[in-house]
Amino acid sequence: MKIKNILIANHQLKFVGGSETFTYTLIEALKNKGYSVEYFTFFKGITSEKIEQNLSVNFMSKKRYDLILANHYTCVRYLSRKGPIIQTCHGIFPKLEKPSPYADGFVSISEEIKSHIFKKGFKSVLILNGINCTRYNIKTSINRELKNVLSLSQSTVANAKIESVCKEIGVNFKKLNKHINPIWNVEDLINEADLVVGLGRSAYEAMACGRPVVIYDERDYNSSKADGYMTTDLISKCVANNCSGRYFNYKFSKTDLIESFQSYNPADGDSMRNYALTYFNIDKTIEQYLDYAKTLKKRNSKWRLTIVYLYQSYRIYRQRKRES
Repeated sequence: MKIKNILIANHQLKFVGGSETFTYTLIEALKNKGYSVEYFTFFKGITSEKIEQNLSVNFMSKKRYDLILANHYTCVRYLSRKGPIIQTCHGIFPKLEKPSPYADGFVSISEEIKSHIFKKGFKSVLILNGINCTRYNIKTSINRELKNVLSLSQSTVANAKIESVCKEIGVNFKKLNKHINPIWNVEDLINEADLVVGLGRSAYEAMACGRPVVIYDERDYNSSKADGYMTTDLISKCVANNCSGRYFNYKFSKTDLIESFQSYNPADGDSMRNYALTYFNIDKTIEQYLDYAKTLKKRNSKWRLTIVYLYQSYRIYRQRKRES
């Protein structure tokens, strides 16, 4: 497969979030490598404006592309006639993350997701979350003792708990909830902190900035989930679950947060940065995408959809039989 023209798709680019930042990062990396890149979304906004203004990349204009890298099953279905599609699955709960039978290949960003979609009848390759490690880097050194905590939690309950603990132990507290007070240059705020609290891509971006991380949040779809203070021994285990808090599945109390903050070790910042450079660097992950794309076979949608339908029907039959 010869690849020149590439389309990157995300369900919405109205706001600043994980898949939106991922989309921007993919486009930026591909353009830097000399590819002709365009983007697609159903809903334009903050991130699409940044793509157009900062990267000089236009909205979809071609009838066909050599490769489409799409997040979300809605994009895959809509774009299925425009070229070979690789769907990246970023989670196990959101409906938009379910694998689409219209995709030609699948990428899972964690072992947990890979196992999850395999059970649904879809094979995938593992490619970890790609981070621009030049943009997200160490701009300021962290303190020898914990003085500044940044929460990237999406939960009012979690933020209230973190803020209360920070007051109790005498450290400064800041919060950034992408749904309430989003900013584009989040790396600047991360670099003002000694330690960052968050899940998923927030944790990876903090690691790339050389910040120790506490894996914790209390999201509506996921309840209270925590893996606690991430050490070098725990990184690979947490990453296998996309730093979602589902490795240990702790229900964090204020006491647990205090113990996590007391584990703060500035030397862990360098370990986090080194891990990010080795495993999350977008320059490496984009090569994995391109290598995988070259292995894709010509699509036979009708045959594949028949197989998927039969497999899923069998699973439903087995489930109902167990319940009866």
